[in-house]
Amino acid sequence: MKVRIAGGLLWVSGIGLGIPCLICLRSLSQGRGIPLVFGYPAYGGGGFDGIGIRTTAALVSAFLGLCILEVSTGWLLLGKRRAGAAAAMALLVPEAIFWWGFSLPYPPILALARTMLIAAGKEELT
Repeated sequence: MKVRIAGGLLWVSGIGLGIPCLICLRSLSQGRGIPLVFGYPAYGGGGFDGIGIRTTAALVSAFLGLCILEVSTGWLLLGKRRAGAAAAMALLVPEAIFWWGFSLPYPPILALARTMLIAAGKEELT
């Protein structure tokens, strides 16, 4: 059950961050810049901006791809696949770069929870 909950957390993260990516991509493609989501810039104003990397459609598209990988990894974990656990661990570094770059405070909490659940439920994996 722990591994399946971890898979669900990956879905929450992947879908919850992926949908705003689509909104941001639409806004960028229409020349309107970074949209505000709940009063905060969607994928702008974080660490990337601090080091001179502007939020572009390519950058947001890369993050959207990562969100799709999160959902796919969640699917593997829902099936209790060992490959899902390995993929979840492998995603942590690229995810962390984007969390910092876009100043996203909540995904690291979900990642910590899912990692702990995977570790606690490793005997469930096939």
